[in-house]
Amino acid sequence: QEALATAMRNAGELGLAGRFTALKSDWFEKVSGRYHVIVANPPYIPSDDIGNLQDEVRGFDPRQALDGGVDGLSPYRKIAAGAAAYLELQGRIAVEIGHTQHQQVTEIFSAAGYRSVGAFRDLGGNDRVLVFERWKP
Repeated sequence: QEALATAMRNAGELGLAGRFTALKSDWFEKVSGRYHVIVANPPYIPSDDIGNLQDEVRGFDPRQALDGGVDGLSPYRKIAAGAAAYLELQGRIAVEIGHTQHQQVTEIFSAAGYRSVGAFRDLGGNDRVLVFERWKP
C-alpha cells in the first residue's frame, strides 16, 4: 500500500493524477479497461539465486517481490500473455529486467505479438527497462 501511495503522490506532483492509476493486483486479476501504457517492475531473480543475494537486498524486499520463478522469467510470460487484453493496439508496455535478461524477455514479448521499441540502462550501464509495443490484435 505504501508503494501505491508513493506512486499516486508522484503522479500528482507530475500533473498526471487524472491519467494515472496505481492498482494492487495479482497480475491482471483486478485490472479493467484498456490502456495506452502499462509499466511493471516484476520479480526477476531466479528462485535458486535468492539465497546468494546481498543481505541488504534479500532482507529489504519480501521474497515474493524478488522471486521470478525457476528461470526468473515466469512473470514476463504472465505479463506478455495477459497484457494484450488491457493494452490498446500500438500501446506500450515497459518492464524492468535483470541485467542478463534482455534477449530472453524480448523473445517472450515478441512471441506474444509485441515488438521492441526501446531499452534504458541503469547507472552501471546494464539494460534495466525494456519497452515493447503491441502490434498484433
